[in-house]
Amino acid sequence: MRHDKDQVYAVHNYASKEPVMVKAPPVESHVDSGTTTMREPRNVLDRLEHFTWAWFTLPMATGGLALLLNSGTQPHSFDGLNTIGKVVYIFDLVVFVTLCSCMCYRFLRWPQTFLESITHPTESLFLGPLFLSTATIISCMGRYGFTATGPWLVWVLRILFWLYVALTFILAVSQYTLLFTSPKLKLIDMTPAWDLPIFPFMLSGTIASVTGGMQPPEHAVPILVAGITAQGLGFTVATLMSVLYVRRMIEFGLPPPAARPAMFIAVGPPSFTALALYGMAQNFPRDYINYFSYNLDFHMSGPGGAFSDEQQQLIGVQITITLAIWVAVFIWSMGVWFFCVALVSTLMAARELKFKLNWWAFVFPNTGLTIATITIGKAFRSEGLKWVGSVMSVMIVATWIFIFVMHVRAVITRQILWPGKDEDVYVQHEDAKVLRMQKLQQRHSRRIVEHGLNPRADPEWHALAS
Repeated sequence: MRHDKDQVYAVHNYASKEPVMVKAPPVESHVDSGTTTMREPRNVLDRLEHFTWAWFTLPMATGGLALLLNSGTQPHSFDGLNTIGKVVYIFDLVVFVTLCSCMCYRFLRWPQTFLESITHPTESLFLGPLFLSTATIISCMGRYGFTATGPWLVWVLRILFWLYVALTFILAVSQYTLLFTSPKLKLIDMTPAWDLPIFPFMLSGTIASVTGGMQPPEHAVPILVAGITAQGLGFTVATLMSVLYVRRMIEFGLPPPAARPAMFIAVGPPSFTALALYGMAQNFPRDYINYFSYNLDFHMSGPGGAFSDEQQQLIGVQITITLAIWVAVFIWSMGVWFFCVALVSTLMAARELKFKLNWWAFVFPNTGLTIATITIGKAFRSEGLKWVGSVMSVMIVATWIFIFVMHVRAVITRQILWPGKDEDVYVQHEDAKVLRMQKLQQRHSRRIVEHGLNPRADPEWHALAS
């Protein structure tokens, strides 16, 4: 028996062999809007009340694209590639400044939203993309500006690097403190977005790999050491979060369709760690203090006698580079696995996907995977990997264009930047495995009632009973 109004179904009780009337639970996730205003905006400026930190995923992805389109990154370049990259970088700067202006307007007009935004269990996680956008801007500054400006840029990059390290470390500590103490968040709500608080600090290593080689040795070494420290902490925390993420999927199933794009965030930490390790090793000074035999009781020697400190330094750097590329490959493979899992999971729910700002996770983490693939291909002189990286680069560009069009369309059609549609609303995830079992039970019960089937003769009975 079924009553659509109350969603009541006849579910067979396999112990008593009699149908039992139960009310089906809601399939949708629980939504908690907190204190966010849910009134309908009257104009565009009113809509900015729901302009969340998640919007910075746009300049985050755009800055990553600008890094990817640099001729020094691509294995197969052409005339004009750097110009295209510079245009993308300038567009990224314009977008970043525009979004910062919109956030300032939001906080000035609705002052209470500032504290809410940095303590909200969902929106606060997206403080990370603000700093990730900054990381790509600093890195692109080194890539595109170093050869076109004076020595002042070296000083600017050095100052920006240390400021970035300090601010992102504070972010990592404070955001995880909030995450650990939030009464709303449960393990079932876990997605790779929980990596976002540590992600910016981890990218200090990526910035160091880009800018370290531009600095004089006495400044390059501290930057590279700080970079490897940040990269190590970031990757370690992200790996611990990945353990929770895998456990969450085993226990509760895949995230709901709306959260599937965020699964690609897990691709980022191993990918950026792989390229940062190799980049920092390559940029280590070769004509500076011999750190690799300092305070040791032995000295390396060859057929011609003992090596000089300079020779030992060169040998030590070569060993470091060799170790770095092998470790990079080891870590890169994890990124490939997470990419495949996220891709299959997203394709399974493709028909149910509606645009959310987390769609930009299709671009930024995969940009890191692409650059890491190209870097490994160059290190091993593998034309196959280089061409794979080139094809991936084309796909990243196409994906960025598609998502940007969908982003604009979503704003126009009020899919985002509208009450109840943004990250200032907390959505509790349901247990996917329980929901699937409930749907199977409902379908099985309808079959029994509508067709008068013998439940024990139905193959699904045995599956449900077990």
